[in-house]
Amino acid sequence: MRRSALAAIAVLGSASLLVTGCSKADSKKSDAKSAPANAATTGVVNASDKKGGTVTYELSDVPDSFDPGNTYYAYMYNLSRLWARPLMTFQPAPGEKGNTLVPDLAAGKGTPSDGGKTWTYKLRTGLKYQDGSAITSKDVKYAVERSNFARDVLSLGPNYFQQLLAGGDKYKGPYKDKSDKGLSSIETPDDTTIVFHLKQAFQEFDYLVAAPQTAPVPKAKDNGVDYVKNVVSSGSYQFQSYDEGKQAVLVRNKNWDAKTDPLRKQLPDQIVVKLKVNPETIDKDVQAGKAIELAGTGVQAATQAQVLSDPDKKANTDNTFGGRLVYMAINTKVAPFDKLECRKAVEYAVDKFSVQTAEGGPIRGDIATTVLPPDITGYQKADVYATSGNKGDVAKAKEQLKACGKKAISTNISARSDRQQEVDAATAIINSLKKVGINATLKQYPSGKYFTDYAGVPNFTKKQNIGLMMMQWGADWPSGYGFLQQILNGKAISQSGNTNLSQYDNKDVNKLLGQSIATQGDSERNALYAQIDKKTMDDAALVPLTYFKVLLARPYNNTNLVSTAAFSGQYDYLNIGSNQK
Repeated sequence: MRRSALAAIAVLGSASLLVTGCSKADSKKSDAKSAPANAATTGVVNASDKKGGTVTYELSDVPDSFDPGNTYYAYMYNLSRLWARPLMTFQPAPGEKGNTLVPDLAAGKGTPSDGGKTWTYKLRTGLKYQDGSAITSKDVKYAVERSNFARDVLSLGPNYFQQLLAGGDKYKGPYKDKSDKGLSSIETPDDTTIVFHLKQAFQEFDYLVAAPQTAPVPKAKDNGVDYVKNVVSSGSYQFQSYDEGKQAVLVRNKNWDAKTDPLRKQLPDQIVVKLKVNPETIDKDVQAGKAIELAGTGVQAATQAQVLSDPDKKANTDNTFGGRLVYMAINTKVAPFDKLECRKAVEYAVDKFSVQTAEGGPIRGDIATTVLPPDITGYQKADVYATSGNKGDVAKAKEQLKACGKKAISTNISARSDRQQEVDAATAIINSLKKVGINATLKQYPSGKYFTDYAGVPNFTKKQNIGLMMMQWGADWPSGYGFLQQILNGKAISQSGNTNLSQYDNKDVNKLLGQSIATQGDSERNALYAQIDKKTMDDAALVPLTYFKVLLARPYNNTNLVSTAAFSGQYDYLNIGSNQK
């Protein structure tokens, strides 16, 4: 789900956070300073229902968007639940225990019919927006239409609904369609019922509606891309102010009713999101108990060295896998990487050991050899381009280069400028590619615009000769389909906000993805996911680098800290409180 992600995880489900209690170990050591290392991966640290105070988040750049229908970073899926309630979300619990879907805006799970081609949801009663007006099923329908069918206006989220809903290929979206009918394959027979009619059976649809794209949007209040300036809250918090590029402040939504929401606690008085904060400053603020690192990517390299060498500081960290892959996409539409042998030359040339070292060593991830991480269902161990010590094979790389008809290649590699570990990993790759005659120049772009303006824009990458792109990906939901669809399906390629950076469009893989999600048996589906993984690696569409692990410094002044698999090992942001007055 999600770049940077998302996400994401080993059983069919994804997590979020609610404090439902502590284990015996947690009850003995509930305070964040005394809890041991990794305590938040197995329980709730500093569990509390104390209200009041301010919770502060800090981000090194800007998010793609605060608009729940126009975001695709895992940390924004996590945070947006404070002001945007999707139909479903995830069971509040630590780690993979949270990988169970639970109803949020909906009163219960979806009811499938027609073999999984039709899904019906009933909303909870008494739901209201921040202004006290009623939330209806029509608002959910409209939210899906604007987020999936107006890609020229809102291009940042996934487009699953556009691909799956009957007639979705013909509907032009609510900004062009001025009628009140909208897409006929989404029905709202009454104000609390919504029915989705799909082109084909989709056995994991409950996971899909857990995305913030199903959070309701009142049509009368929507003004397209500018909706981000006046988002109408359906959650426990609402925006008090939003200074673009600098800061957002949220306060309690007075019309939120706990009787309609068993998940949220509404603990702090206000939530402050500070943007474009220096990464080293974020680390210092987190260790001082002043802030939470919003992106959930963990501490910087220099901070990591300090933390790991100090037993007291190390004890105040959480280190876990997050169902996420760090990889380099090979652009199959940019010459000469439109040729398989040139892509295979890259596969053999990359020294993954040096990449792992650049990222911070094994504590930041195991060396990867597959598309699917081990904690996503469908994973099967494999290593198509095995090299001694994972340090690359110059001879095999040159052999493939020769088969491609090249002695040397000049290309560019993109990375996010505000993610130093990603830049360091790209630099390590450049050094290993140079040994075989592939000369790559590093191009750095800000993460907030990485997908809208740069790596996620096929025309831009072609004009700029960007043949290689650094990427990190987590599952939209923790299954093979939830991980693979948006980075491998040809139908997912977008002209902006694209996440299939390889522009990989293989008819067999596309067919297998469709076949897999229509298959009812879990084991049968998982076998198909493994088949897709193998086909992708045989086609050398991307270079798996590491199975991402996050190293989070634990902010001791915050309550209810839980590292959740649903959001890439990040702390679940739903019910974090403050110890401070």
